[in-house]
Amino acid sequence: MKTGIVIKSTGSWYLVKDESGNLIECKIKGNLRITGIRSTNPIAVGDNVEFTESKPENDTNQSVGLIHKIENRKNYIIRKAPNLSKESHIIAANIDQAFLIVTIQYPVTTTTFIDRFLVSAEAYRIPCHLIFNKIDIYNEKQTAQMKALIETYEKAGYMCLMISARNQTGLENLKTLMKNKLNVFSGHSGVGKSTIINSIQPTINIKTGEISDAHFSGKHTTTYSEMYELDFGGYIIDTPGIKGFGVLEMAKEEISHYFPEIFKYLSECQYYNCTHTHEPNCAVKNAVNAGEIAQSRYSSYLSMLEEEGKYRS
Repeated sequence: MKTGIVIKSTGSWYLVKDESGNLIECKIKGNLRITGIRSTNPIAVGDNVEFTESKPENDTNQSVGLIHKIENRKNYIIRKAPNLSKESHIIAANIDQAFLIVTIQYPVTTTTFIDRFLVSAEAYRIPCHLIFNKIDIYNEKQTAQMKALIETYEKAGYMCLMISARNQTGLENLKTLMKNKLNVFSGHSGVGKSTIINSIQPTINIKTGEISDAHFSGKHTTTYSEMYELDFGGYIIDTPGIKGFGVLEMAKEEISHYFPEIFKYLSECQYYNCTHTHEPNCAVKNAVNAGEIAQSRYSSYLSMLEEEGKYRS
């Protein structure tokens, strides 16, 4: 039995990189499924797998593999499945860190979108950083707005980077952060995800237009992920068409746990089951009033509560 990591999925075939760096086209043995996860795709890019390799009778040059087992995942990215008979579609697994690309204009990235993405990342135990792109095109007012957002999210505990992919500004800091890790980029269509990836690793040469078209089409089509090796160390998983992490269902009492700056005040509330909405002596509301928790973040928390614990990406 050999071991390797899945670097590409086409739905029926999986490209696996073994410990020696060889690439083997594999299929799944039988009706392989992950216990506890109903998914349209049992194997995802980033999965560590065990497989056997053999030579087909009609081709003596190319080996084919059969995946027998998937190792336990430390985390995964998930969205609502296009196939309504299933609950989820797993995009990638075993992520070291995710980057959400934010733009103040062209297009606008709202705090609501940022906060829901970050909550999803926290829920799946994936460290997340914010990349503020297109700093070269903002006017004075937009730059001030960006700096205010950065202050909000750095105060909440998130690392923020300012870059211009077009002008190659700030990319070295980004590459240092990505080095020797398995990275995922996400963000709205048009924020520059593909341009950034192509700038830090030109050999990847992602076709930006195709990804933008996928975003703007609004169609819930199956999206296949692919992992690329970075020449400065590490990997990037490209997930075209994915706007965020899809937490399919979240209990109302759990939501506050995924806002780090809110979570640290929970033990100070008068009631152990405080919802931080109407209760007296609520440490979270006091922190909001004192400016320790941003009003925009608290508003995002309240909006998630209003959705009765259901979160849709």
